[in-house]
Amino acid sequence: MQKNFGQKVRSWLRALEPKVLSEFDRPGLSWAKPWIDSHDVFSFTRNPMARGLAIGLFCGLIPGPLQILASMLFCALWRGNVIAAAVATIYTNPLTIVPLYALAFQVGSWMIPGNQALPPWNGDVGAFTALVEWIKAMGWPLVVGLPTMGLFFASWGYAIVQILWLRPVIARARRMRRGRAGSSAAT
Repeated sequence: MQKNFGQKVRSWLRALEPKVLSEFDRPGLSWAKPWIDSHDVFSFTRNPMARGLAIGLFCGLIPGPLQILASMLFCALWRGNVIAAAVATIYTNPLTIVPLYALAFQVGSWMIPGNQALPPWNGDVGAFTALVEWIKAMGWPLVVGLPTMGLFFASWGYAIVQILWLRPVIARARRMRRGRAGSSAAT
């Protein structure tokens, strides 16, 4: 039977785990291996991968270079896969950050009473300075909208990994049930 893409990815990830953990056998890192083993931060199984993706999707909305650092910290606390979390933060980048923050402002303005308007972009200053000023001008709607969107993205990411990972198990159970039903009908 030929493996589908999901099974190939799972097999590749499971084969990757011992290689990553063997890097911690080096003298300078050996002290961390027991802690890493017990916290699943490099475990490529269903639950740590789902938690890592969810953490990365949540932390991806944190401003600036703190995204990966925050995702690593949360993965250590909640036993998520650090690599999945770090890769998941990439959805926020210089091309997507402005639309995501504008959407977060809209989400926050729906949740906060009153009428909030998206502040205008000041293109007279440099791009980075304009972005920082624009984010500061967004205020409470952004402060409320970012974690709300982060929780939404995280919950969907967690659910999708769980569903995709369990899909072959569910399909196999259905085949076995059909096989049992067919054999009992034949007798």
